[in-house]
Amino acid sequence: MSGRDFVEVPYSVQCEAIAKVLEDKGFLEGVKVFKKEKSSQKMLHIGLVKIDGKAKLSEVKRISKPGRRIYKGAKELRGVLQGLGVVVVSTPRGIMSGTDARKKKLGGEVICEVY
Repeated sequence: MSGRDFVEVPYSVQCEAIAKVLEDKGFLEGVKVFKKEKSSQKMLHIGLVKIDGKAKLSEVKRISKPGRRIYKGAKELRGVLQGLGVVVVSTPRGIMSGTDARKKKLGGEVICEVY
């Protein structure tokens, strides 16, 4: 929303996996792990895809929260905004999009919806 071309966030394995899913679906341009000089903490450099000067990623809605986890089976996973968005699911085989989880007949914790 601020018009930047990239975002830098603290590194975690889960953040990297979610970013890779969004990169595969075309919402993000590049995901790189790096360390700043004189710092021991890793960071993620995430490039945003822009269309006509605006980021393609307009909203991220967190579904599962620490106080209330939401789990769905493979048959319950549906598309977001009639296929324009992506559901990110944590399955026993790793973090993947809702369409991939449905194809592999896997359910799991619904992390977020992106559109």
